[in-house]
Amino acid sequence: MASLGSFLLLLALALAGYSFLAGFAALAGKRVSAERLTESARRAGIASFAAVFLAAVVLVTAAFGNDFSIAYIFHHSNRDLPIPYKFAVLWSGQEGSLLFWSLLLASYGLVLRLRHKTDERLFAHASVVIAAVQVFFLLLLNFAARPFAVMHGNLPADGSGLNPLLQYPEMVIHPPMLYLGYVGFTVPFAFALAALAMKYPGEKWIHITRRWTMVTWIFLTCGIFLGMHWAYNVLGWGGYWGWDPVENASVMPWFTGTAFLHSVMMQEKRGMLKSWNMWLIFSTFMLAIFGTFLTRSGVVNSVHAFAQSSIGDWFVAFLAIILATCLYFYVKNRSHLQSEHKLESLVSRESSFLFNNLLLLLACFTVLWGTLFPVLSEWVQGHKVTVGPPFFNKVTIPVALLLLLLTGVGPLLAWRRTSLDSLRRNFLKPALGGLAVGVFLVATPASWGSPFGLRPWNDVSYLYSLMAIMLSVLVGLTVISEFVRGGRVISGHSGQGLFPSMLQLAHRNTRRYGGYLVHFGVMIVIIGFAGSAFNLDAEKEMTFGDKLQIGPYTLVNRSYTQEENPNFSSEKAILEVFRSGNLIQTLYPDSRFFTSTQQQQHVPAVRSTVQEDLYVVYEGQNPDTGRPIIKAHLNFLVSWIWIGWLVMVFGTVAALVPNAAPVRATVPARFQAVPVGARD
Repeated sequence: MASLGSFLLLLALALAGYSFLAGFAALAGKRVSAERLTESARRAGIASFAAVFLAAVVLVTAAFGNDFSIAYIFHHSNRDLPIPYKFAVLWSGQEGSLLFWSLLLASYGLVLRLRHKTDERLFAHASVVIAAVQVFFLLLLNFAARPFAVMHGNLPADGSGLNPLLQYPEMVIHPPMLYLGYVGFTVPFAFALAALAMKYPGEKWIHITRRWTMVTWIFLTCGIFLGMHWAYNVLGWGGYWGWDPVENASVMPWFTGTAFLHSVMMQEKRGMLKSWNMWLIFSTFMLAIFGTFLTRSGVVNSVHAFAQSSIGDWFVAFLAIILATCLYFYVKNRSHLQSEHKLESLVSRESSFLFNNLLLLLACFTVLWGTLFPVLSEWVQGHKVTVGPPFFNKVTIPVALLLLLLTGVGPLLAWRRTSLDSLRRNFLKPALGGLAVGVFLVATPASWGSPFGLRPWNDVSYLYSLMAIMLSVLVGLTVISEFVRGGRVISGHSGQGLFPSMLQLAHRNTRRYGGYLVHFGVMIVIIGFAGSAFNLDAEKEMTFGDKLQIGPYTLVNRSYTQEENPNFSSEKAILEVFRSGNLIQTLYPDSRFFTSTQQQQHVPAVRSTVQEDLYVVYEGQNPDTGRPIIKAHLNFLVSWIWIGWLVMVFGTVAALVPNAAPVRATVPARFQAVPVGARD
């Protein structure tokens, strides 16, 4: 198996190398020979996909066959590992995840090459860029991070097993989603670099890549939120985002990719920000590669990162090559990127997109600086100075609030110029609605279940939370008003109900109204984030009959139970949950010990409602007293985060649906025009 897998990776490298060299030569060659070379390069790229795919199949087959002669299988699998996690072995370690990256990149390249007749010359240029990136990852797999390296000496009877933190159902789908996002940005990057290199006329390359970018963006979004949900349900610390370096690595290309999706509309509509957009997509791809570097080089410490290795130098060299290539073609052809129009007014759709971009880039730079600060401080001072969540929150929370305000105002602005009277008229009702909700929340007593009575007024997090909810309501009302306003116009002409009219409106311009739905989902997510200002914690050593009070809930310890299975042993606490004296649920927080890895894992039990989550962790026994330790968290509005994420996904899918064909209405005979001469 190891020999076959290694051969397939060498074959894939040879085919990808030929695809790059032949494609590059074709672009500089004579027409007749160029056409033949281009076609052979395209076919070699397709064949490289087959070779990488078969190599991945070999590795997964080795995992299912418990072939511990392959070092990667020994370190990331064992005989009793459940079947779903046998598949996850492919992306659970350094070498396998690089193979998975190459497989996804080859898959994206396959689709691109099969659609080459859309614009053969542009697609040929983009195919060369894809092949160059593929060559880099295949070089890694063949010489620096070999997934089919074999064990030496006596073969082990069983493997070391998969990290317990990775043995969770979402582990099967979270990394693939994240990688589909990371790898997917290679495609718009390839088209952008190709368009710049060949001085491609117009914005057709943007129209071609728009769907690629949106699909990639939603994959990355899903990967980030699935990672948050996985951390929330597995790590047992009661939170979902801790500004971990690897978390930061995933959100940085999301910031720049989101900025690109917004500002590219200015290039389509007005021919503006051409250089800006080019560098946005260049930066997004480089940040995706940089994030991969962070997880694999050992330069930062993270619970999500792979083991320290020497392949970090490879990524640094690759990033340098990418930057040099982008700079070369930009300097050479920057005259091709001149804007066709200028910003005419600060009160316009263009200005809202521009401010949106600046804020997103500020957030991205803040996260980048905070992530690299420990490394930079060690270089300068000789010791690491780490920064924690307070640093990131200090900048990103105000930026998020400003972005939320722009999200509410942006749809009310027209292209080129908007009158202040029009803005005031459309903005007044949503603003009053947000203010009214803020007043209601402040006035609602804690006895009614409102968390706003739990914190003092001078708490900054309280004020941020209140502002976030008020601005979120403003955004929601703005989005609803846009649907209602357009629906009423259609309803007035067609005579149908308001809701069918709004559906018809959205189907006529799916990109615009799908985007509004994404904004609505973001609004819901922000409300979920705002709830963290009111979270409560409690911890107690609990034996039989002991009680723990947290917020309105009382936890009563009834018993502990033990279970055994081939993969791990489990000890669960049996806790009855009371509210207002009534038993409402029984929770079973779990403490597991994995036999193969000799590691402990605490699996929380969560009672989730729309208002709050009761999150309980059994942390094992106190080594000094021998008494079990129970820790409880009361987390407010967490469910809103997952609901908002699903709305964002739905909105993006809706935006990808083609617009409906214009409806042609038949004019009744009595309203038809009468010839002038016949009117008498």
